Amino acid sequence: MRQYGLVRPTHGRVLGGVVAGLGRRFGIDPWPARLLFALILLAIPGTQILIYPVLWILMPAETVATPVTPIVPEAPIA
Repeated sequence: MRQYGLVRPTHGRVLGGVVAGLGRRFGIDPWPARLLFALILLAIPGTQILIYPVLWILMPAETVATPVTPIVPEAPIA
């Protein structure tokens, strides 16, 4: 799955990062992707019990996280 760009991101997860990873793969922001995922699963009742855990198991976690630059306050000038 990693070769197809399907990975669970380390940042921006709500539960397991499955839908955030799917949204990233298809170029959708995480929240609209979550809404779309929920609407699809509501259309086919009971599938969320199977689909989400299976994707959580199959999708590897992101190995290299996007580096976060720390904010360092400037020292006062004396």
